Amino acid sequence: MWTMSRNGTNADVVMDGVPCKRMKVEAVDPVSPLNFDSPEALFESLISPIKTETFFKEYWEQRPLLIQRDDPSLAAYFQSLFQLTDLKHLCRQGMYYGRDINVCRCVNGRKKVLNKSSKVHYLQLRKDFDQKRATIQFHQPQRFKDELWKIQEKLECFFGSLVGSNVYITPSESQGLPPHYDDIEVFILQLEGKKHWRLYQPTVPLAREYNVEPEDKIGAPTHEFTLKPGDLLYFPRGTIHQADTPPGLAHSTHVTISTYQNNSWGDFLLDVIPGLLFDTAKKEIKFRTGIPRQLLMVDDTAVSTERLSGFLRLLADQLEGTRDLRSSEMKKDFIRSRLPPYYLGDGSSLSIPDGRYPKLNSKVKLRFKDYIVMTVETDKDTSGEIQEQMVYIYHSLRNKRNAHMMFGNDNEMAEALGLRFSLSYMDALKQLWSSEIISVKELKLNTDAEKENLVLALWTECLVEVI
Repeated sequence: MWTMSRNGTNADVVMDGVPCKRMKVEAVDPVSPLNFDSPEALFESLISPIKTETFFKEYWEQRPLLIQRDDPSLAAYFQSLFQLTDLKHLCRQGMYYGRDINVCRCVNGRKKVLNKSSKVHYLQLRKDFDQKRATIQFHQPQRFKDELWKIQEKLECFFGSLVGSNVYITPSESQGLPPHYDDIEVFILQLEGKKHWRLYQPTVPLAREYNVEPEDKIGAPTHEFTLKPGDLLYFPRGTIHQADTPPGLAHSTHVTISTYQNNSWGDFLLDVIPGLLFDTAKKEIKFRTGIPRQLLMVDDTAVSTERLSGFLRLLADQLEGTRDLRSSEMKKDFIRSRLPPYYLGDGSSLSIPDGRYPKLNSKVKLRFKDYIVMTVETDKDTSGEIQEQMVYIYHSLRNKRNAHMMFGNDNEMAEALGLRFSLSYMDALKQLWSSEIISVKELKLNTDAEKENLVLALWTECLVEVI
């Protein structure tokens, strides 16, 4: 019989009551209770025991969902995602106020920011946390914490939308933010300690922007509860909320995972209407006739609104007969901004494709389908009167993890990576998308050379493999 008593990274092994030599014990991360077999499996395991179908039918964009679970293994796993003690190591890597960390406190219903104007020093950060009872907000921890990266890149596949996160660490008897609502769908995972939440009826359902709401105008809470490690909370964008750490606790840590910012039907219309209008104007002379003289100089809009109404009805008729919508900007923004696949690191391993060289008699399979988008756009490399339409294939395999969701923080927007083909390649590309495995010679292209060139181009980008 033997037992082990843990003490830091060393342990005394006791066999039948006799101490033996000390042995080093490596800290072991908790085994993940989440299912990473597919994006769908991950999401359902994250909201367990609620089923995905039930979630989207009864909660998504409609009302909050609180899942409280008494599961020690899940609580331990959630705690491993981010802890207060992680900050000491992270600060050594060069964190900056505003970009990586905010320090704030809610005082009399207002957010008071305590940021310094330079690099974050851990001792100063802890001083503000311990003495000023300030909340530490850590931006986009998936840049540094592998398990959050693993979760969020799978969720980006599931939602087809960017998924960001922020960690909030709040001391006892303190509140970081005043009552407010966001323009994102919110999933809260409680990691350490407990957090007391109050939710209120939205004043702007499915809001498109962040806004602070005075507490004397939001009425009584519709929901009030306390989260503990392992619990999950979801609420739709526009839900007014506030949270504080109850007394008697060291602190609370939770991570807010967010998605569906600027991902509404309105945003999609803004994206697809320009392409539809461009195509319709080439066919319909009504759209190419000039506007009345001095229309831009007068306030009377009766004539223009009547004409525009007719144009919109004509566009609607054109839309019903359109097979392929040209949604390019939203697709490109998503693919160039999202996380790379978890197991590929920073993408350096994909500079050279692996596996056998594809030939005409090869059977091939599309790889990383969840990380690719296909668009039809005007050829960027041509100028002049004739602008040819091309098929573009964009992918996120070489995106930089450390730049994820860091817009407006001295990070230039990367150009989407990918390939371009003539429109004549569209049917063959759709074959690759819809087939599990396909022979190169079965691709719908006019010549064998075109078939080989297509799969070779995709192979060099690591997007197909030879079976």
